[in-house]
Amino acid sequence: MPVGVQDLVHRRQSGVPAAWEVTSREPETAATLKAGRRQSRLREAEEPEEAEPGRLNTEGWQEMQKEANWHVFSALGTNFLLDVKTGGLHELDDVARDVAIAYGASRDEVVWRLGPVHTDEAVAEAYDEIDEMVADGRLSHPFTPDEPYEPAGEVLVKALCLHVAHDCNLRCRYCFGKTGSFGMTRELMPERVAKAAIDFLLARSGGRRNLNVDFFGGEPLLNFGVVRSSVEHGRAEAARLGKRIEFTLTTNAVLLDDDVARFLNDNDMLVVLSLDGRKETHDRMRVAPGGGGSYDEVVPRVRRFIASRPPESYFVRGTYTRANLDFASDVMHLADLGCRSISVEPVVGARDTSYGIRADDLDAIGREYERLATLFLERHARGEGFSFYHFNVDLDGGPCLARRLAGCGAGVDYLAVAPDGSIYPCHQFVGRREFLMGDVFKGEVDCELVERFRGAHVYTKRGCAECWARFICSGGCHASAYASSGDILTPDPVACAIQKKRIECALAVQALRNVHAAS
Repeated sequence: MPVGVQDLVHRRQSGVPAAWEVTSREPETAATLKAGRRQSRLREAEEPEEAEPGRLNTEGWQEMQKEANWHVFSALGTNFLLDVKTGGLHELDDVARDVAIAYGASRDEVVWRLGPVHTDEAVAEAYDEIDEMVADGRLSHPFTPDEPYEPAGEVLVKALCLHVAHDCNLRCRYCFGKTGSFGMTRELMPERVAKAAIDFLLARSGGRRNLNVDFFGGEPLLNFGVVRSSVEHGRAEAARLGKRIEFTLTTNAVLLDDDVARFLNDNDMLVVLSLDGRKETHDRMRVAPGGGGSYDEVVPRVRRFIASRPPESYFVRGTYTRANLDFASDVMHLADLGCRSISVEPVVGARDTSYGIRADDLDAIGREYERLATLFLERHARGEGFSFYHFNVDLDGGPCLARRLAGCGAGVDYLAVAPDGSIYPCHQFVGRREFLMGDVFKGEVDCELVERFRGAHVYTKRGCAECWARFICSGGCHASAYASSGDILTPDPVACAIQKKRIECALAVQALRNVHAAS
């Protein structure tokens, strides 16, 4: 009989590393699990009166905890088990898939219930194989709760998003920044504010040596002189203090001429270029002030620029809406244009608009991510591969523990600065006065807001501690949660569903690429 469980990617061969031994802070969760384990030990292999062969009765507490530690799913025609705590990914045949879902009930009960579907012998063999993997540490135990977690005590800033322009030369219909103004005055950041912001970052970074500054807008190239002087100031001051600043710029590419490109290349800046895909997709939402599309103006500039630098030094980033739920075609179009580093994201915070993603779009979106994953693998098999940001799940290490639990660090070690020098938790909170944290000239931030965001992690956000995706998703976007529910601790359910589906596709892509590479 073929082996039912195949190790595809397994980060650790034994045990769960200390860095991953993290879990819920809530005592009632631990108490529930203890009670559940007692029930499991007392379970008899007798045939339950209400059950039928071929069907499994599951207990809510047990299924919730197992799903938090083992995620069994199918993608791209293949069954997988993600061992959440170790990052191990395993391919399952159909028998092993059903047994993994049932695991936790006794061997005899699982055989009795699944035998009519797969035969008693096949079910028993798969159960024994999974049991052995748990015993020797190749699989973590599915009912082991996480250990308590507390955020690190010291708060240091390591990244700033500088809104150097609260204005834009486009009027994109889906812009969460209200076409560049963020609900504030249309203005450009003065040089003195930009330099003060960089000085604030250097002062508040403590012993951190590697820092980040992102030039954002609106359209930051409307204020290119300040971008240039800020880079010069930042490099000089960072070097004087024994630190290093990496700079990023996000642009719609309308002003991306040869002089700008030369500066960006000379300064080794990561660049994010906004391009939604096919002409009809892009021109539907990314329009000029007069209403005309911008595709024909932007594409030649994007293609010329990316030809001048390696793929890892840029991202071409698109946005999909309800109007292009066939967004895999837009990704392929970008690849056909020569883009080798691509990210396409769902529209943000537009649920009540005609183009906003809704819950009833999720089935179509799920199918489209599977189609995208299939096309992605086909391109790679033909030697025409490209990088798709959301398929870059690192199963061999990935971000540090703090990032896996707290996400991007918004409001804590990542802050945004408006043109007047006011500080906000991140670029999506800019202009929301309830999230005003301070200003770069005084050099202090609102400690209560810092603590509010520092306390927002996978063990305090609703539903995240029990979610299998918690160490990859990291609790999702605070701003998305707030836009959806008015609470940074209540994730947007639609965003969660999209995130989980693309993680499944990413895991399948990584696994199948490993299999193909080994064959």
